[in-house]
Amino acid sequence: MAAMGAGPDHLFNLRNHFYLGAYQTAINNSEIPNLSPENAIERDCFVFRSYIALGSYQLVISEIDESAATPLQAVKLLAMYLSSPQNKESTISSLREWLADSTIGNNDTLRLIAGIIFLHEEDYNEALKHTHAGRTMDLLALNVQIFIKMHRSEYAEKQLRVMQQIDEDHSLTQLANAWLNLAMGGSKIHEAYLIFEDFSEKYPMTSLILNGKAVCCMQMGNFDEAETLLLEALNKDAKDPETLANLVVCSLHVGKSSSRYLSQLKLSHPEHILVKHVSSAEDNFERALQSVA
Repeated sequence: MAAMGAGPDHLFNLRNHFYLGAYQTAINNSEIPNLSPENAIERDCFVFRSYIALGSYQLVISEIDESAATPLQAVKLLAMYLSSPQNKESTISSLREWLADSTIGNNDTLRLIAGIIFLHEEDYNEALKHTHAGRTMDLLALNVQIFIKMHRSEYAEKQLRVMQQIDEDHSLTQLANAWLNLAMGGSKIHEAYLIFEDFSEKYPMTSLILNGKAVCCMQMGNFDEAETLLLEALNKDAKDPETLANLVVCSLHVGKSSSRYLSQLKLSHPEHILVKHVSSAEDNFERALQSVA
């Protein structure tokens, strides 16, 4: 994150594209002149994280070599972790070694990647161990996500207040506010919807914004509107896991078959939490049938 009052923030648009899910736009507009070496590394991190978000793991792994700076090596670790289940154990082992290294263990990007990986592992305490002393908006926003996953909205709210004090209008602050409103439910759902509606008026529609609006609609019982938004998101990215998962849920509520979306999700994202839950339920059902038989 650029220091306050340190001149123009050359990476503002690039970051914003990434935060709002416009990953290809971030990549296409990443040629920014006159960047300092530090900003160039940060720029490359966001570009490679955009490729990761688009599922291009091997490109990231092959492009970042052993001589790259620590933040880029951390991003490569994330690509390796996500690229195949077989890589997970060795990747986490490398990650732990790097975090224990006093020369690089405090790097903000390394800590962010550690938080993301342990969040994927559903090891929330381990994630917080590396992100709780967050000094960047990215780390603070990740803390909000982790506390929501832990059902500790009071701690998520404290992190959000810190973000609001730094920059109330920052896209990550607004997103974190929407996530927390969704988690708290009730009248807060409409407030979350208004945040995503505001994004959709200010910026080009992305799957992230459309999914945000759709989840709000589903929580308010407006499943027809949610389905329309999700089908629009599917047109933008046919393999987006959150779109497919939300379409599975939405289809069930509007009385339509969800099997095609579930099959797509299983094929493209076999590690997705919804796939795991469905597989577990199917296994339990089979065992119940066998015990009755």
